[in-house]
Amino acid sequence: MSRVWFSSELETVATYWRVMRGDGVTLGFTTHDANLWFDGVLHLATPGMVPSAIRRSASFNADSAEVEGAISHDAIDARDLAIGRYDRAMVVIGLVDWESLEHQPIYSGRIGAVTEQSHGFAAELQSRKADLDIDPIPRTSPCCRASFCGPGCGLSAQGFEHEASVAGQDIANNAITLSCAASAANLAGGSVRWLDGPYAGMIMGIASALGGEVVLDAPVDLSVAVGSRVIAREGCDRTLATCSSRFGNAVNFQGEPFLPGNDAIMRYGLPK
Repeated sequence: MSRVWFSSELETVATYWRVMRGDGVTLGFTTHDANLWFDGVLHLATPGMVPSAIRRSASFNADSAEVEGAISHDAIDARDLAIGRYDRAMVVIGLVDWESLEHQPIYSGRIGAVTEQSHGFAAELQSRKADLDIDPIPRTSPCCRASFCGPGCGLSAQGFEHEASVAGQDIANNAITLSCAASAANLAGGSVRWLDGPYAGMIMGIASALGGEVVLDAPVDLSVAVGSRVIAREGCDRTLATCSSRFGNAVNFQGEPFLPGNDAIMRYGLPK
């Protein structure tokens, strides 16, 4: 039987706030005046944290939550916020008994947009109900709808990932040069997972190839040392020609390249 919180006049209850970033780092905070260890995570004492409003409902409308104070804790580095380490991070807010360490989550979601303000940073919290706004119905398209090496594609990512190192950096074009077995052209549309340097643990998409460089879709304005290691994954432009000629995978093509377009619908018969 689950505990009924705040059922007595005197309770040993605090609020906790846990952040699970995409690079594998998990941070915990609590409104208690001492650190608390539970679920394998050390929750740092943050008495200034104020969960000012948490609203839950049984409807399909997204739940909302506001948290002030924790975003400015010393454990959260402003540079990490600026470069996007907290973007789309999982967030769990709950109650914990600081004597028995019994705890219960009351809100879960993700960090949306992180904005810089005069007093620090502010983060938008999106509940799990926001996933209900995603339309799961596929749409016809001349390009492949499947993610490269994802469900429906049929190819294994292991065959298209390469251990590489940074051979140069072009901050002006937000690009890097990689010493990699795959060419820059084949990496376009793929991704780079950083193993070293200031971006270690982050995954950035490769927007395009610029000569021998690859242009990334996230800012790379911090100095990256030559020789920094990355895992580079090749990309695909999702056309039938590439799927057939480069990968020999046309049988799994998830698109309709020969479907007539809207212009065909607008046509009408003409007399001979």
